[in-house]
Amino acid sequence: MSSDTSPPGSTLLNEDWCISLIGMAGVGKTTIGKLAASALGWAFADSDHIIESAYAAPLQQISDALGKDAFIDMEAEIVGGLRLSRTVLATGGSVVYRASTMEHLRAMGPVVYLKARIDVILERIARNPDRGLAIAPGQTVEDLFREREGLYERYATVTVDTAGLSPERCARQIIASVGGTAPPTRPADSLSLRG
Repeated sequence: MSSDTSPPGSTLLNEDWCISLIGMAGVGKTTIGKLAASALGWAFADSDHIIESAYAAPLQQISDALGKDAFIDMEAEIVGGLRLSRTVLATGGSVVYRASTMEHLRAMGPVVYLKARIDVILERIARNPDRGLAIAPGQTVEDLFREREGLYERYATVTVDTAGLSPERCARQIIASVGGTAPPTRPADSLSLRG
């Protein structure tokens, strides 16, 4: 479809794609992912919710029961089994630990790293301590951040720095960065989301 005959808000994105969002817990993958999916008219999925549904338990309870390594293996199996198109997928922060899972996500479409400063991540995790983290005993969120940052950068096809951007602007930037036409800016979108 040509851009001059496309209706407003339409995209030039590959309809077979799944846009996967990666990044630390608290970066806004779910919030931003829902907005991007809505703007595209695509489905939204959250791998953490899929895992919770499969285990009929909250994510942190599952992580605590399995331990970090077993949790990451289970996450890799579930995410690696997904076959999605016309979908924006918010992944768990630990999805980057298995190369095969990241190769699978890249085969489905663009992988977008939502980047945020560690102080923002710490504040958001503190507000929702039950969000579920694959963390080893004695490991801190700062340790996880340092451990994962290079992995996020390695596997991302696109990086969106969320600093100072509203979730709506992040969603538009994702769409534009992967080759789509972002919806028009509304005045309310210029407000920055703090924390």
